Amino acid sequence: MKKKLVVLTGAGMSAESGLKTFRDSNGLWENYRIEDVATPEAWVRNPQIVLDFYNERRKQAVEALPNQGHQILVELEKYFDVQIITQNVDGLHEKAGSSNVLHLHGELSKVRSVKNKDLVYEIGAKSVKLGDTAEDGGQLRPHIVWFGEMVPMIEIAADICLNAEIFIVVGTSLQVYPAAGLVGYVGTEVQKYVVDPSLPNYSFSTKNVEFIQKNAVAGLEELKEKLLSKSL
Repeated sequence: MKKKLVVLTGAGMSAESGLKTFRDSNGLWENYRIEDVATPEAWVRNPQIVLDFYNERRKQAVEALPNQGHQILVELEKYFDVQIITQNVDGLHEKAGSSNVLHLHGELSKVRSVKNKDLVYEIGAKSVKLGDTAEDGGQLRPHIVWFGEMVPMIEIAADICLNAEIFIVVGTSLQVYPAAGLVGYVGTEVQKYVVDPSLPNYSFSTKNVEFIQKNAVAGLEELKEKLLSKSL
């Protein structure tokens, strides 16, 4: 039986594939304020700007390639039962070949009806404009969890964390809730690893945590050797 290895990934995981993170740029995201493009209020105020922003990000994500960090998580599936919980919306884990990926904050390649959250469509790299509607007549909006919205997958993610036998956090500062609270569901006896260059921001009230103060690729390369030497 392979051990259950649960990996929580954030924006730092995709940064080395050339995708910017808003927390690295003074609260701006590709020169947009979060409040103007990633909240329900922004959608009500100016849906055109929101659609334009996500159309551009969708194009960037389609062109981006997985980095060595993504590939390492795929390789670990040979030795562990790997489940990825990601805050990223770019689809790079799937592009790399990871088998089990849970998206907490939605996916750029999908849109849904404003009238029915269950009417979801895969659109790949296509752009969406005002007037593009779902079959129920509702305007199509990005299939993204915006700031201030419920995170529908959080309970499933919590269950996954409860069953983790090894837990890895990579590329996320654990500042955004409810995702940041997932660490609290991991058993105290479970070995935990945090890969992040900016460790001083972390406050862990849990045991068995090892910090690797490196970016995602270098940190996961080091961690892979560590995990394999323990398990093989």
